[in-house]
Amino acid sequence: MKLKSKHMDAQTILILVFTGILAGTLGGLVGIGGGIIIVPALIYFLGFSQWDAQGTSLALLMFPVGILGVMQYYKQGHVHFGYVAFIAVGFLLGGYLGSKISLSIPQEQVKRFFAVFMILIALKMLFFDSKPLPTRATAEQKENLP
Repeated sequence: MKLKSKHMDAQTILILVFTGILAGTLGGLVGIGGGIIIVPALIYFLGFSQWDAQGTSLALLMFPVGILGVMQYYKQGHVHFGYVAFIAVGFLLGGYLGSKISLSIPQEQVKRFFAVFMILIALKMLFFDSKPLPTRATAEQKENLP
């Protein structure tokens, strides 16, 4: 299955690395990252579909945790390994930074930060998403495409 090509200019690479840094930092800070940071960033900043964002994010966890899930998304054309490489660099650096920050502040403050962040993401997704998500085309619909 051929993946849809995505344009990777300098701005896109910077967005990917920054996304990785943010996800890594939050991963080290409060134990979150992939699904909470990377998926929304790929959707809102780079125009990925929900499936493409999930597949690409899952690819970060590929060895050994997510390999079977990544294979399923890849077969459907929803994994972009070029993007994974840049996000992974940022994620590595951010994970170190976030863990240093988290371990230097009171645990209750970290817990509050995590809770507020989750609420903000949930509110954004529930009330401020105006464009509909792409739907999955059936095999029959794909055959009828021009």
